[in-house]
Amino acid sequence: MALIWADQEITYGELHALARGAQREVDRLDLPADRPVGLVLDKNPRAIALILALLGAGRAFLLPSATLPHATLAALFTAADCAAVLSTRPDQAAGLIDHVIAVEQATGELRTVATPDSVGFMLTTSGSTGVPKIVPLTGGAVAAFADWAAAAFHIAPGRTVLNYAPLNFDLCLLDIWTTLGAGGRVVLVDPAKATLAPYLADLLTAHQVDVVQAVPMLYQLLAEHGGSYRADQVIFTGDALPVRCLPPLRARFPAARLYNLYGCTETNDSFLHEVVDDTASTIPIGKPIDGVRTVIIDADGAAVTGAGTGELYVSTPFASPGYLDPDQARLAFGPHPTGADDRRYFRSGDIVERHTDGTLTLAGRKDFHVKVRGVQVNTQQVERALLAHPGVAEAVVLAGGDPLGGTVLHAVVRRRSPDGPHSLAVRRHCARLLPKAAVPGVIHLVDQPLPATSTGKPDRTRIKRTYLEARS
Repeated sequence: MALIWADQEITYGELHALARGAQREVDRLDLPADRPVGLVLDKNPRAIALILALLGAGRAFLLPSATLPHATLAALFTAADCAAVLSTRPDQAAGLIDHVIAVEQATGELRTVATPDSVGFMLTTSGSTGVPKIVPLTGGAVAAFADWAAAAFHIAPGRTVLNYAPLNFDLCLLDIWTTLGAGGRVVLVDPAKATLAPYLADLLTAHQVDVVQAVPMLYQLLAEHGGSYRADQVIFTGDALPVRCLPPLRARFPAARLYNLYGCTETNDSFLHEVVDDTASTIPIGKPIDGVRTVIIDADGAAVTGAGTGELYVSTPFASPGYLDPDQARLAFGPHPTGADDRRYFRSGDIVERHTDGTLTLAGRKDFHVKVRGVQVNTQQVERALLAHPGVAEAVVLAGGDPLGGTVLHAVVRRRSPDGPHSLAVRRHCARLLPKAAVPGVIHLVDQPLPATSTGKPDRTRIKRTYLEARS
């Protein structure tokens, strides 16, 4: 069995036939072979078959979040010079879709002409500072990661892996594509039910899931729901898991080894930490995995050779060759920052602390980026969106704790008048301008000026103390 979806069980033979049918339909479009296609997809077996068809044919495809605003999607497809935008549903993204692919089973062999150097997946960053960056991944990089992940988490025939993330999320490189490549079985979580704890618990129990990878929200939901599950490999990723969640997590998965897996879209997962001490004040991101090298550059521009703190640079065999936009790529990808080797490094923007045993702990971001349910968000971009509302005089956005998802955005908003916009109107305004993850989860409306520093800038420390900590 390859996939479990709703009440469907899809065998490998059936998935192959669906992918062959999708490949045949794409071939009929006679699109230019040297240009990618854009995809707007829900998660389901037919969407996975379409992706397999494109991968086999060696055709690059841009797979952004289908929940992005239409204007953002259109800008991405234009930037990637997509020959066409494809979907498996006729009612998806009206006005953007050029062709609806009818993914039906077909006979014959799936064409597989891709090479290790050819680009297949083109994923995107979260777009917290504007239009998301496009991140191409070569077949060789994805295959190298899949080989590592299958060995690290014992993914093989007879093993069942839960897929919680949406298709456009790089987490799928492990729980869907590694699993299918290794001959395992993938249980697909319906995104429409991803916050329903009874549904999630039923999936884990009914299908006897062995490996779970998810953002902390899943584990928070299960912790509150109760129950005990058989999985022996439990991976949290995409956001920081609060230490207080470890005891209930162990209770839910008594036979499991717990891992913090850390990386980004540009480099794929690069650090792994097995949690054995549930009393630590923070959960480390761990040490570099096989083939990964790191450099930490301190505030003076020098490489940290032992324990110390600085900005993290990462070189990995799983990395993207660079952003699709060469100007963006030049700013983030380059040689070793001190010239110590000839490998290519990605400047992550993460500030990390390296301990004496080589383990890394994330200290924060160099800028105003935070992760909300696995998606990187720039809080200043959210502030700019808030200030675009005519009824908003001041706005400060801060990251706070979320009992379900690890991090929630708090927007402290001063209205121009007491009869100004209410919180629902502010949230709707943000939803029109921002990706879903960047819409503040909590909005504090005030009618008095926000605390300011001596230079007239918002005093973020006082604002956080007044509106987040005092009310927590």
